[in-house]
Amino acid sequence: MSTDVTAKTPPSPPGKDESASGDGLLQLMIGGMRRNMRQYGMLMALGLIVVLFAVWSGGDLLLPRNVSNLVLQNSYILILAIGMMLVIIAGHIDLSVGSLTAFIGAMSAVLMVEHDLSWPLAVVLCLAIGAVAGSVQGFFIAYLGIPSFIVTLAGMLLFRGLTEIVLQGQTLGPFPKGLQKVANGFLPEVGPNTNYHNLTLLLGLVLIAFVVLQEVRDRKRQQEFALEVPPVKLFLLKLVALVAAVLVVTLLLASYKGAPVVLLILGVLVVGFGYVMRNAIIGRHIYAIGGNLPAAKLSGVRDKKVTFLVFLNMGMLAALAGLVFAARFNAASPKAGLNFELEAIAASFIGGASMSGGVGTVLGAIIGGLVLGVLNNGMNLVGIGTDWQQVIKGAVLLAAVGFDVWNKRKGSS
Repeated sequence: MSTDVTAKTPPSPPGKDESASGDGLLQLMIGGMRRNMRQYGMLMALGLIVVLFAVWSGGDLLLPRNVSNLVLQNSYILILAIGMMLVIIAGHIDLSVGSLTAFIGAMSAVLMVEHDLSWPLAVVLCLAIGAVAGSVQGFFIAYLGIPSFIVTLAGMLLFRGLTEIVLQGQTLGPFPKGLQKVANGFLPEVGPNTNYHNLTLLLGLVLIAFVVLQEVRDRKRQQEFALEVPPVKLFLLKLVALVAAVLVVTLLLASYKGAPVVLLILGVLVVGFGYVMRNAIIGRHIYAIGGNLPAAKLSGVRDKKVTFLVFLNMGMLAALAGLVFAARFNAASPKAGLNFELEAIAASFIGGASMSGGVGTVLGAIIGGLVLGVLNNGMNLVGIGTDWQQVIKGAVLLAAVGFDVWNKRKGSS
C-alpha cells in the first residue's frame, strides 16, 4: 500500500512578498553602492563638503561670484591634476610640475614683456618648451631606467633654479590683455536679455545632454561585454544627481558673468583625455603598464614609448598651467608654483588613483581637485587659519588613501 504525501506550503501573510521584494531591492542597491564605492565615494564626499561649508558660511560658498572665483582659483591645479593622474596610473610620480610651471611663467614673461612677442606665438613656444622639458625627463625615466622620483626631484630643483636665473629674482609683468582674458575672462554676452548669461545656459544644456548620453552608452557597452553594472535604480539616481549638479553650477555661473574662458579649456581637456583613456589604444596601454608591467610587456605593449609620451604630455600640461597662472596674476614670480606638485598629487589620490598604479580616471582627478578647492575656499570663508587648513587637508589625503587600501582589502576578501 502506497501513501502519496504532498507537501503543502502555508500561505504567506498579506504584504510579506511585497516587503521581501522591497528588502531585496534595497540590498541590491546597497550592494551596488559597495561595488562602486570608488566611483561614488568622492562624489558623495564632495557633495557633503559643499553642503557643510554652504551652511557654515551662511550660503557664501554658493554665491555666484564665489563659484566663479572657485573655478578661476583652481584652474591651474585642475590642469596639473589631469596630467598627474595619467602619470600615477602609469605607475610613476612627477615632483617637478610646480617648478616647471614657474619656469614656463618666467619664459612667457620674458618673451611677451621683454621681447614684445605676440602672445599667441609666445603661448605656442612655451607649450613647446614644456613638451621638451617633459620629454627629457621621460627619456631618462623610460629609456635609461632611472626612477621617476629621482629624475623629477632633480627636475624640481633644476627648473626652480632656472626660474630664478631667468627672472633674476624679480617679478616681471604685466601680460598682454588677450592672454589675461584667457585666464580671467568670461564668455561674451549673446542673445536677448534674460537676466542670465545665455551662452552659459546653452553650454550647460549641451553638457547635460552629453553626460546623459555618455553614461547610457557606457552602461550599454558594459552590458555588451557582460560586465557588472549598477542596478537600474542606482544608475538613475546617479544620472539625476549628475544632471542636478551640472544644472545648479550652470545657473550659478549664468547669474553672474557667465562661464569663465578657462572653464572651457578644462572642459576640452577633460573630454579629450577622458576619451583617450577610455577608448584609445594609448589609454589602455597606460593602464596596462601601471597595473601589471610584466604582463603588459608580454602582451606587446611598448612600455618605454608609453612612459615617454606620458611625461611629454605632463610637461605640456604643466606649461599650460604655468601660462594660466602667470596670466591670472598678471606677473611672473620666482616663487610661483610652490607646492603645486603636492596639490596635483593629492588631487589625484583623493580622486581615486592608486599608489600601485593602473587605477584612476580623468574625471576623478577633477573631483579630487574640486574637493581640495572647496576645502580651501570654504575654510577661508569661515575663518579657519592656514595652520589648521594644512592639518585638515593632510587628514583628507590620508583618509582617501586609507579608504583605497581598505577598499582593496575588502574586494580581495
